[in-house]
Amino acid sequence: MVESLESLIKIVSDEIYRNWNPTAPNRACPWCGQCCSGLCEREVARIMESGASRVTALAPDDSLKAVASIIDHTLLKPNASYSEVEKACGEARRFSFASVCIHPTFVRRAAELLRGSEVRVCTVVGFPLGATLPEVKAFEAEACIVNGAHEIDMVINLSALKSKDFSLVDQDIRLVISTAHSRSAICKVIIETAYLTDDEKIAACSLAKAAKADFVKTSTGFGPGGATVRDVALMRSIVGKEIGVKAAGGVRSWDEMQELLSAGASRIGTSASVKILHEFRSPDITNDDERPGNDYY
Repeated sequence: MVESLESLIKIVSDEIYRNWNPTAPNRACPWCGQCCSGLCEREVARIMESGASRVTALAPDDSLKAVASIIDHTLLKPNASYSEVEKACGEARRFSFASVCIHPTFVRRAAELLRGSEVRVCTVVGFPLGATLPEVKAFEAEACIVNGAHEIDMVINLSALKSKDFSLVDQDIRLVISTAHSRSAICKVIIETAYLTDDEKIAACSLAKAAKADFVKTSTGFGPGGATVRDVALMRSIVGKEIGVKAAGGVRSWDEMQELLSAGASRIGTSASVKILHEFRSPDITNDDERPGNDYY
């Protein structure tokens, strides 16, 4: 198993380094700077290349929802209160975010608050260190799904990866993914890029792709760094169009979100979700009643 995994990683690494140019200029902004919502030729091509089977033309009034639909509205601070979770769920419902991402202890309450909406409940497993046993992560994932979670963001075993124990990393990822998929939930694999070399990022993404992850994700937001354009571009080049790339950690503005989408991200995780939507709608907005509080970003 170890030899085959190492061979896979070597093959992928060689291919990536032959084709990936980290100094190349970024592709055009996915929204073309005009809130075109997927209508321009380049953006439609990018969406289809990422695996979409259908592209819908949106009216201008719907462009805000188009942006919100690729954001995981996140509340993962350790001292989050029940009232803050309720506020986050209310915001997620109001703006139609892709999901609300909260700690496992809040999953049941979030599922109740979001019942009847299209907003999905996302939670984290093995978070934020990734150092728990694979069986514990799988149990945690199943319990969360039973309580109402639709999406699982799991942290890989970073120590095993850095020690080149690829068999353990593979087992760790596969157990959680198989548990999630058996209950019709999706699984995002957090590789915590700020701790990794490029070779380790390639290994982590290759293992996640081989295990049929739905997404690879850059960061927990608790490490020494968050999502970068360079890391997102590298991750997209590794996983191709087959699975998603979630950029998370330190994404606090509409400009940053555009850069990450242009680099290849297909989902954004951020606690500054409402702020970003306000910037998207009107950078000069000054109505304090419409501005979010500082609780989430």
